[in-house]
Amino acid sequence: MPTELPAVALVDLDAVAHNVGVVRSRVAPAAVMAVVKADAYGHGLVPVARAALAGGASWLGVAHVHEALALRDAGIDADVLAWILTPGTDLLPAVEAGVDLSVAATWSLEAVVAAARAGGRRARVHLEVDTGMSRGGSSPSEWPALLDAVAKHVDAGDVEVRGTWAHFASADVPADPSVPAQLEAFEAALATAHEHGVDPGLRHHANSAAAFFVPQARYDLVRAGLAVYGLSPAPDLASGAELGLVPAMTLAARLAHVRRVPAGAGVSYGLTYTVPADTTLGLVPLGYGDGVPRHASWDGERSGEVLVAGARRRIAGRVCMDQVVVDLGDEAALPGDPAVVFGPGGDGEATADDWAQAAGTISWEVVTRIGARVPRRHTGTAGVPQPPEVPA
Repeated sequence: MPTELPAVALVDLDAVAHNVGVVRSRVAPAAVMAVVKADAYGHGLVPVARAALAGGASWLGVAHVHEALALRDAGIDADVLAWILTPGTDLLPAVEAGVDLSVAATWSLEAVVAAARAGGRRARVHLEVDTGMSRGGSSPSEWPALLDAVAKHVDAGDVEVRGTWAHFASADVPADPSVPAQLEAFEAALATAHEHGVDPGLRHHANSAAAFFVPQARYDLVRAGLAVYGLSPAPDLASGAELGLVPAMTLAARLAHVRRVPAGAGVSYGLTYTVPADTTLGLVPLGYGDGVPRHASWDGERSGEVLVAGARRRIAGRVCMDQVVVDLGDEAALPGDPAVVFGPGGDGEATADDWAQAAGTISWEVVTRIGARVPRRHTGTAGVPQPPEVPA
């Protein structure tokens, strides 16, 4: 890691491209949408988007319109879908930028149509149907009316339907009865669209878990999120390595302080950890203010672990806002020595999955919550613009 930084999140763009390629090979002939919402799950929106496209993604997916416009502002002209619209959002810039917008209700359709008319161009939409998750999407009872309104605006030249989509609740448990039930509901929704004179366009229902474990859900396009970042979407079924994925993020720091303490010394807030013998403690300058989960504090049996001096060291006591203490035992260590919180795991460091287990959460949250105070440093060449060749 750069010597001038107390902590850094290193993001391997070549791993991102590799992971997209793994998904592509698994789901072909379906295409891949790389989901880069939430600053690409904390990995860096624009560099990751470019790396994903270099790896073979045909689409990019984001939650909000402003994320899609940030991609356009960066010069990325690939197909982009934004799927959460809220009343009052100015949709004209998105329509003018050729961003695809998700429509799940008549009010959002009318908002998109108004923007299309204001911009004097046809808006591109994807229709979201609720197949049983009860989160976003048009409910089965509202779906026919939405389709009738869509058909009217297609005929008027206001909108073009580019896709129809839904989302799984439990694709990471493919034997769950909700999975075939949602597929059946999706098929019914597609049939209803045809009955109402609407071409559904690209059909997409699969997230990362379904892309790997529910082949019948791949349709024309899969939306790969977590898999793009090298983490397993169903760790109970297969690890990321078993799926051929490579974790893209390594969270690392340098020890800010090292000290010896006697047996019986309490450590950190609440003194919830007492050292059993004389030991060395190391201070890692990362805490919950940086996204390190406080729930990974020492609970009397386990905690998150940090790689220092070639071995994993448990957190001693509670995770603080800006720092954690690790118990180094009798290991010699100095301020400035490297400390790896999580990474691919190849050098013995904990993985994001390990930290998720320690904190009682999921790896999605572990990587996405790493805050802006931790600088991202991108390595690798995938998607990195190359300087023009200078004629000899």
